[in-house]
Amino acid sequence: MDEFKIDSHKLIYHVSRVNDWIEGKNIFPIYLEISTSGSCNHRCTYCALDFMGYQPRFLKTDILKKRLSEMARLGVKSIMYAGEGEPLLHKDIAEIINHTKSSGIDVGLTTNGVLLDKELIDRTLANVSWVKVSINGATKETYRKIHQSKAVDLDKVIKNMRYAVKSRIKNGHKCVLGMQLLLLPENSKEVKALAVLASGIGLDYLVVKPYSQHPFSKTTRYKNIKYDKYLKLADELKAFKTDKFNVIFRANTMKKWDHETRNYKHCYALPFWSYIDAGGNVWGCSVYLGKNEFLYGNIYKQDFKDILNSPKRSRIIKMAARKLCVKDCRVNCRMDEINRYLWELKHPSEHVNFI
Repeated sequence: MDEFKIDSHKLIYHVSRVNDWIEGKNIFPIYLEISTSGSCNHRCTYCALDFMGYQPRFLKTDILKKRLSEMARLGVKSIMYAGEGEPLLHKDIAEIINHTKSSGIDVGLTTNGVLLDKELIDRTLANVSWVKVSINGATKETYRKIHQSKAVDLDKVIKNMRYAVKSRIKNGHKCVLGMQLLLLPENSKEVKALAVLASGIGLDYLVVKPYSQHPFSKTTRYKNIKYDKYLKLADELKAFKTDKFNVIFRANTMKKWDHETRNYKHCYALPFWSYIDAGGNVWGCSVYLGKNEFLYGNIYKQDFKDILNSPKRSRIIKMAARKLCVKDCRVNCRMDEINRYLWELKHPSEHVNFI
């Protein structure tokens, strides 16, 4: 069972915001994804955002903290630090995480985990809702080839996650700790071994997810991958489920990749989330990073409230909802399930009163 709805969505828990949207009001985001760093210490073979260039740029801490406090007042509920680079490369990432939580915003962290060392764990784990570490191989050789990193990095990540588990137990933290594997031909035979490793460390879950081709990505080596032949893994991985550990095999998302069907024609999801890159630019959609027609503004130049209330954001949201052809969008976009839900609300079938 996917108790965290990783293969679904959680907009159903934000009824008042959805109702405001239905009534045509200006909606502020519930969730943001923020890139604190443009740089990355790995060069993964599947990297969707390689076209961003791994620029050595980092969000300015003082400005970001000011905007975070503002975001909380405006109703932002959660932030995932991830994005175009490795978020932990930011020298003030602990300060940023702790300020985010103290402002009243929940924090999630997607990282390769190499820099998630003892000091950082001790400083931040109490203020993080979940940590998801990308590990795309159970052996050093496979890990090194896919991450295009040092083989020793796998040992570092495992050591860091072991310490995170110990710290959580010792201090009574509620942070959920997990691993994530992007299923590729190179690592498909190591999924079970990684499940054993994750369970043995004491993690809460291992997510197994499919590749998704970004339309602007330089790499295309996996664009024709098919997942039908891997679906049998879902049943085999059920054997690893315990009261404390689960393998979340994203079969639903894999099936959509192989046999794409969308019940929606346009994008309704933009009001509910935003993306901030390492240069401070605020985007309506991560699929169209670098495209000015999806750029709301910049946190160095404007208050967040002014960005959210700007005529440009309003125009972009209306354009996406009325004209944007989703056939050109990324398959398994992060907002796919939310769009399916919102489209059904706007276009109900007959007999909905027979509940």
